Amino acid sequence: MGAVPSTPRWGSSSAARPLETAEYLIGTFVGDESFPLSSDYWQKLLDLPLSLQWPPDRVQQACEALAQNNYKTRHLAKLLIHLAWCLQEAISTSGGPSLVYGKAVNAVYISSVFLKYLIENPKGDKIEELYLSLDESEPMPTDITRDLNIEDFVMCSVLTFIGSIDVSPGTYLLHLELLNFVLIAMSTQLLSGPSPGPEDVNPFLDAAMSQESSLVISVVRRLLLNYITGPSIPLNSASYSIFSEGSQPGVIQRVSSAAANLMLLPFNFLVSSSGEGSRSLLADCSLHVLLILTHYHKCVVGNEPITDSSTDTTTSNSLLKGSRYFSDNPYCKALEHATDVEFDRVDNEGNAHSGPVLRLPFASLFDTLGMYLSDEAAALLLYSLLQGNADFLEYVLVRTDLDTLLMPILEALYDAPKRTSNQIYMLLIILLILSQDSSFNASIHKLILPTVPWYKERLLHQTSLGSLMVITLIRTVQYNLSKLRDVYLHTTCLATLANMAPHVHRLSAYASQRLVSLFDMLSRKYNKLAEVRNNQMTLAKGNSIEDDTSTEMHIYTDFLRLVLEILNAILTYALPRNPEVIYAIMHRQEVFQPFRNHPRFNELLENIYTVLDFFNSRVDAQRTDGEWSVEKVLQVIIINCRSWRGEGMKMFTQLRFTYEQESHPEEFFIPYLWQLVLSRCGISFNPRAINLFPIDQPSEKQSDYEVASDNHVNGEVAKRAVFLDP
Repeated sequence: MGAVPSTPRWGSSSAARPLETAEYLIGTFVGDESFPLSSDYWQKLLDLPLSLQWPPDRVQQACEALAQNNYKTRHLAKLLIHLAWCLQEAISTSGGPSLVYGKAVNAVYISSVFLKYLIENPKGDKIEELYLSLDESEPMPTDITRDLNIEDFVMCSVLTFIGSIDVSPGTYLLHLELLNFVLIAMSTQLLSGPSPGPEDVNPFLDAAMSQESSLVISVVRRLLLNYITGPSIPLNSASYSIFSEGSQPGVIQRVSSAAANLMLLPFNFLVSSSGEGSRSLLADCSLHVLLILTHYHKCVVGNEPITDSSTDTTTSNSLLKGSRYFSDNPYCKALEHATDVEFDRVDNEGNAHSGPVLRLPFASLFDTLGMYLSDEAAALLLYSLLQGNADFLEYVLVRTDLDTLLMPILEALYDAPKRTSNQIYMLLIILLILSQDSSFNASIHKLILPTVPWYKERLLHQTSLGSLMVITLIRTVQYNLSKLRDVYLHTTCLATLANMAPHVHRLSAYASQRLVSLFDMLSRKYNKLAEVRNNQMTLAKGNSIEDDTSTEMHIYTDFLRLVLEILNAILTYALPRNPEVIYAIMHRQEVFQPFRNHPRFNELLENIYTVLDFFNSRVDAQRTDGEWSVEKVLQVIIINCRSWRGEGMKMFTQLRFTYEQESHPEEFFIPYLWQLVLSRCGISFNPRAINLFPIDQPSEKQSDYEVASDNHVNGEVAKRAVFLDP
């Protein structure tokens, strides 16, 4: 393909030989002859027929040729300018002729093909080979200035189209190709290391961040509406006759491009043999683009002191010259300040967010998330909303159908072996955030589930959502103990249970049993560690030693204490309405005996034994005909709960754990997001160019979260909040 035909094959004969015409046009684009922006060559290139086919190896040759000649021809920059012009024409003729959209689709698709190759095959460590500028000798059109920043120009046009033009059968393909283009343009992040630094070069991402706030809001709104509505097109529609009817083994058909048959590349969306894609290609791609946009923060080194001062205070915070800081992200801020379209709140205190505000249908967003939370990207969106947007969190907490969100989360945790550890973390953090609200903890016990069909170990009938949450969290701890062995995961599960404990209402028999069994399971692990530790001490003959066993023992001591605190919170604040918990403790009371004199546990066990003494004495005082049954013991407990006054109980400060995101979470989220994108959207990126995460194994940075707490006795919670830090 590198050799360009000596004579152009366009004009009156082009209809008879379209493939040769395409050979010439693409060959000219990647060749060493530079065509000015004003040349009619560009229109011929963008008017190529849509029914041509080139194999991937020919496309590879063309990309290699452009990589050699682009520094001289600047054809990529010129093509991007023409792409921007095509989009401007499409916006101005909205609802007009489909030929305008067809040319725009050609422009964005051809741009995507070559831009992707140049990004993923840099000659050096940088990506200056993109040459996103025009040669000084280039004659400039009247509407373009010499100092034009091409990445800003094209990203403004791309984002303007996405944010201002509604998705319809006539615009669907262009919307989808533009989202694919944005993903490719942002893939420069894959070339950077896992920790963002000032040397990272992300021209298109930086250009997206520099857009006006009104455009940013319109883009975020459109991406979320795409995700909510899930627009799709029927592949058998006459409007889309460009799609290939047949398929060949090993040939990937792009559903998303009007130019699909021009250049077949091994990336993007696949079409099944039945002609059906995923739920919605546009919805999935919109979510991926949104997540990458909202989690980007440019690392900057200050060349001079930077002062952030408030107008109503004399204090200021200054960054020293040469210090690193992260720039604000307008897409993240738009998402954080989004409000419900159904709720016009007037801020009487004058604290309203200045400027335009993103307004979204929270109800539809809530329902959509509930339907697709098994997808990792959906869980990341829910996390972002709950963690950053107080209005959306408040909206979720007042919903009476919390099972819409919780059931898919609990089912995903139930199927933990089929999930990635990152997905498990995110789902647990979501539960922890929700459990920080007392009304949430109370309402989940009032919602009764007729059945839980996905829970296989036991039939669960008429179980409260709260009981199911307790059962699932304990099951997750058990799975983690045997498989992942991740301390952070244990802590998050137990912190959520601790937040729930004071508000537990009629915990089911099975959930109560599992809670006591959790203490037994952790105690057996602790005892094994203690035995190993004693053996090591004996072998060391009294010498002081510090090893992993000692550290692990301290960790399990904290876990055991926290489980005892959970039981104490139930007995202290909710005993009369939880007879099953009392029965479970009485039934397995021997598991607590070995720890009665342990200095970390004795004060907590005093309360448990105060309860045991009270109810054991009431059972012993009852005469019964025949053997004691579960029902008889439980009936005695229920009757005597009415006379329980809590005498002799030592009061502890009510547990309350809160989730805190680290100051620079992008070190976790950016690699995680790109792994999701590359695995879900079908983009095949050159693995040798990826520096963002290891390509031979998942990047699992587990310490990017921390659980913080307040209002706890003897500083125990504060210690728990930091003992996981590396």
